[in-house]
Amino acid sequence: MFGIQALFDALRYQAFVDFGYLMLLVYFIAMSGVTLYALVQVHLLFLYKKYHKEHPVIEYKKYDPNDPNLPFVTVQLPMYNEMYVAERIIDCVAAQEYPKDKFEIHVLDDSTDETVQIVARKVAELRARGYNIEHIHRTNRQGYKAGALQEAMPRARGEFIAIFDADFTPRPDFLRTTIPYFEDPKVGIVQTRWEHLNADYSMLTKLQALQLNVHFTVEQAGRSYGNLLLQFNGTAGVWRKKVIEEAGGWQSDTLTEDLDLSFRAQILGYRIQYLEKLGSPAELPVDMNALKGQQFRWNKGGAQNARKLIKLVWNAKTLTPLQKVHAISQLLAYGVFLWVFIAAISSIPLSFAFSELGISTHFLSFSVIGLFAVAAISYTANVTAALNRQTPPSFWEKVRFFGLFLSFLPMSMGLSLYNAIAVIEGLRGKVSAFVRTPKYGITSDRTPIRQAAYMARKISWVTYAEGVMALVFLSAALAGIRTGNSAFVLFHFMLAFGFATICYYSIKHLRFD
Repeated sequence: MFGIQALFDALRYQAFVDFGYLMLLVYFIAMSGVTLYALVQVHLLFLYKKYHKEHPVIEYKKYDPNDPNLPFVTVQLPMYNEMYVAERIIDCVAAQEYPKDKFEIHVLDDSTDETVQIVARKVAELRARGYNIEHIHRTNRQGYKAGALQEAMPRARGEFIAIFDADFTPRPDFLRTTIPYFEDPKVGIVQTRWEHLNADYSMLTKLQALQLNVHFTVEQAGRSYGNLLLQFNGTAGVWRKKVIEEAGGWQSDTLTEDLDLSFRAQILGYRIQYLEKLGSPAELPVDMNALKGQQFRWNKGGAQNARKLIKLVWNAKTLTPLQKVHAISQLLAYGVFLWVFIAAISSIPLSFAFSELGISTHFLSFSVIGLFAVAAISYTANVTAALNRQTPPSFWEKVRFFGLFLSFLPMSMGLSLYNAIAVIEGLRGKVSAFVRTPKYGITSDRTPIRQAAYMARKISWVTYAEGVMALVFLSAALAGIRTGNSAFVLFHFMLAFGFATICYYSIKHLRFD
């Protein structure tokens, strides 16, 4: 009897050790994915800094608005239920420093609420003032945004097509600054940098601005300056109409039709001209559920495009090996949240197995590379970006950045479950509706949201799961302290805080009628 019990104990111990090694392998693979993503970002940071060192001043040419030879432009405004911002974007486009007879405005309205009447009144008002503007209202919403853009193509008379989402407020010189770059026949797209109307509205918007600034400085500009593939960001940019047609048009088989079409256009040999200094202000989501919906669409769409485009990129004869590597890395980058979530889950059993495996916790130090890389890139994008300052950052600017960055890390971890689900669905090819991000016309005002018609009304099952994850990681952190297995204690506390925060605000930002 004693021998049988000893055998069972030995087998149980061996199973524990084997499981520990398995979790070590899973964690190592996941963190290697995160680290490789960070190293690609470091290369973009190098390209960004190198260019700005060689070009300390960037000046853009502009067309004279009185030039009689200006090309004709179509401005498309796709929207769906945007009652709070529809008039604003139409007024901003009408205020362009461009001759009235040289551009037309097409409002591509798929709305099902009072947005339809709001747009109709504004269109009638501008028509009476001599503007060439058309209200194109669909009732089927087939293909969502991509479908609206594709259906409107035959009605566009412009050689160039500018596109704005409803929450943007383009500057009056937008058209006369972007259109000159199409004098180069290889330029198929001109993309501008997103700015933020309400970055200081709340901690949530501050953290979004911090993340987006990385994309629109180090990532987009770094790729542009390194002659790598960029992406059209779906708005605040201009297309050469014939490029859209040659590249196969707008397709609705992914949730990020902008990334899809821009890659297909660049594979044909066309180039995206990125104007880092020309900002296009827009509104950031002010409630957690809207942000999560936006993140889900971006991550699922990115994974769908990875599935669709990687083979096309790899076989493209127009691309160099470096362009291919970076393009594929960009398509796979949306999986970083999946890697983070896998690393988080595997770290719980691993934290209690290190002592039995006989492996030093110093093994984990390689994962710090990614942390320092992300910190350096975020610091450059938000503090020392060459485009917006000539003086060194002050001490308090640095303190403010690091305070935000230390909040950004756990919040990003807290979004890892939701975004990991999005990536898995995208890789599996699961079809889902295009859910637009609701906006409320909020700029820098810090008053509460009063216009809440588009806020979510019920708690998602993922929100419940995020609450459970917060409790699981808090328990793991406390257990690690109690047992002396401290390797992951800080990591688990950050995860607990991140998941708890996401869960709390997801419930707080519901509309309870």
